[in-house]
Amino acid sequence: MASHPERNAGRKRRGPPVSSGSGGPPKARFQAVSGDWIWGVHAVEAALSNPARPALRRLVATPDRARELERRFGPQKRLETMDAAGLARLLPAGAAHQGLALEGPEPETVDLEDFAPEAGAVLLMLDQVTDAGNVGAILRSAAAFGARGVILQERRAPRLSGALAKAAAGAVDILPVAREVNLSRALDRLSDLGWRAVGLDGDAERDLSAVLDGGPVVLVLGSEGEGVRRLVAEHCDETARIPMPGGFESLNVSAAAAVALYEAARPRR
Repeated sequence: MASHPERNAGRKRRGPPVSSGSGGPPKARFQAVSGDWIWGVHAVEAALSNPARPALRRLVATPDRARELERRFGPQKRLETMDAAGLARLLPAGAAHQGLALEGPEPETVDLEDFAPEAGAVLLMLDQVTDAGNVGAILRSAAAFGARGVILQERRAPRLSGALAKAAAGAVDILPVAREVNLSRALDRLSDLGWRAVGLDGDAERDLSAVLDGGPVVLVLGSEGEGVRRLVAEHCDETARIPMPGGFESLNVSAAAAVALYEAARPRR
């Protein structure tokens, strides 16, 4: 969240609730995309632990990591061993691979209808948040605080691989993600399904704690430069701010997401 996202949470929209279903997050599906690498121990081990993943293309490890991997997961047919320098040459410059990398499909997106609007359920929507490290950190926090999923833009959000997967520390294989071309229309659809949208705005009149009511909520966060765009904010039910008594102007978007998720996870009367 930027310190000053666009204001005006103008139009209130309400839709009929739908059946809550089983209550758990929808299972992530997967599609093959050439050249998608993930690296790092947490990210790779989470992928190997995910039964929804199809067959991998390549699994590459240093000899020590390969032995650890096979002790935990058993023999791996596609496992290749090489030294750390050779592994680094397969990956983008500076990738902190920790002796382990995997090439395979990234998670396929889920549909908005897959998210059940139950009491206490939380979704995150990211409006033009494009930095892979920030999005990965947000996914990690969302998984830690029990969010049902994250909604990204179709074209202006990074892929669920590479640096994002490393920053997410395995959350890519835990948390369902939806991608939408038009976030305003997506908020309208979520409203029809029974979700209430709250846009994070540093200039909002009410604190987030006062706005949350324990119902199913979509927390909408914008980029650090522009914040939540006007048209997206107008399709929220309300805006709210994170109080900052220290007087500092803003939080990094991933830090703001963690604070908002913590607040949303607190029990409500």
